[in-house]
Amino acid sequence: MSIDRAVMALAGSFILLSLLLGHFASPWFLLFTAFVGLNLLQSAFTGFCPAAMIFKRLGLRAGVAFE
Repeated sequence: MSIDRAVMALAGSFILLSLLLGHFASPWFLLFTAFVGLNLLQSAFTGFCPAAMIFKRLGLRAGVAFE
């Protein structure tokens, strides 16, 4: 698995989890959904992604987006 796919899988999982928590626990969890979305947006423009840095340290191979 490449870093790109791991970041997308992590972001998708966080979004689905926060939507479920927002529906069943508290609407405040939707702020976490917004945070993940904003982080994805800023990483698209800047290339800086904390999750990609962590996955790189864990030994995942670089993809096209996060080299």
